[in-house]
Amino acid sequence: MLDPAQLRKDFPVLDQQVNGHPLVYLDNAATTQKPLTVIDALVNYYRRDNSNVHRGLHELSNRATAAYEGARARAAHFINAADAGEIVFTRGTTEGLNLVANTWGATNLSAGDEILLTEAEHHSNLIPWQLLAQRAGARLRFVPVLADGAGLDLAALDKLLAPPVKLFAFTHISNTLGLVNDAKNFCALARQRGIVSVIDAAQSAGHRPLDAQDLGCDFLAFSGHKMAGPTGIGVLYGRKELLEKMPPWQGGGEMLDSATYESAKYKPAPHKFEAGTPNIADAIALSAAMDYLDQAGRAAIADHDARLSAYAGEKLRELKFLRLLGPQTGRAGLITFVMDSVHAHDVVEMANTFGIALRGGHHCNQPLMKKLGAPASARASFYLYNTESEIDRLAEVLRKIKQYFTR
Repeated sequence: MLDPAQLRKDFPVLDQQVNGHPLVYLDNAATTQKPLTVIDALVNYYRRDNSNVHRGLHELSNRATAAYEGARARAAHFINAADAGEIVFTRGTTEGLNLVANTWGATNLSAGDEILLTEAEHHSNLIPWQLLAQRAGARLRFVPVLADGAGLDLAALDKLLAPPVKLFAFTHISNTLGLVNDAKNFCALARQRGIVSVIDAAQSAGHRPLDAQDLGCDFLAFSGHKMAGPTGIGVLYGRKELLEKMPPWQGGGEMLDSATYESAKYKPAPHKFEAGTPNIADAIALSAAMDYLDQAGRAAIADHDARLSAYAGEKLRELKFLRLLGPQTGRAGLITFVMDSVHAHDVVEMANTFGIALRGGHHCNQPLMKKLGAPASARASFYLYNTESEIDRLAEVLRKIKQYFTR
């Protein structure tokens, strides 16, 4: 089991007061806080090794290149990719999914083909496929979400996951519902039917063990800032045989073997997808974040998330003026709710006056929220440094907010 009180000492941002109250940071699904080891990795790179990678022959460039490519190997180990060449560094989950849509999708989808998504998708795993479908003349299909977001309609999934579907993209953990999808089973069903699978792992990569080979996915994307790493860096995993066949998305330096005025020869994957100077410092810091999470234990983090989520469910269900969204059991480390007669933005702003950081709005899930009849909701999301006492504080403040708006 984790010791949140001990781990909190590693996160300097948590040791502060907001509006005269100790900070209760419950906005981890939007971004997580960074431990000192990650901050130090960034500082050390800029103080000692700052240089461009791959093209230099001097010592600083050699050190930066070794650290950058070491981060790629670390990311491959983190998700058990078969080869470091299956790891493409991106700006985050969004860019990774757009890369797949604009490379694999652009060369493999045509008029009449279908792309299967779920109704629970974040905009980052919806809009790239909308744009691709518009360009290719393809059609989007959706696996329905059950009432109040309790789960997916798996009977409908079994029927929908068939030709002319060419690609199935789905979230591993919903950032709004806390729903945990059976990614391994979904990928197996897709593979059996000759359908390419894409996992949005933004909410799972830093919260539980991930094994790309065991999952059997074709592509998987996640962001560093949601797993104790810096912003502006992420990972796209792709099976090597697929990456090698895909054209580059962006052109420029670094991704070339040779060029003339008329044509160019590209490097093999992953480098052909990393045009220009990469985000060297943040890749190195992401490697430090992976070290930190593995030291804490990702299985232990998942257990901690589950305990906090279950505890929050118990506490918030006692508040009869709240409507909770998502499954009642088996939820990941977040809970989303709507307060009777009080807009989510008002809930979040009032919570802030008591030092509690929540997220309010549609959570980049506008179609899902409209389907659930809740254009806006408030969300509390947890991580390895959160505690049950912070959930108690949240419940206490929610009571005060309701009293304020009903007096």
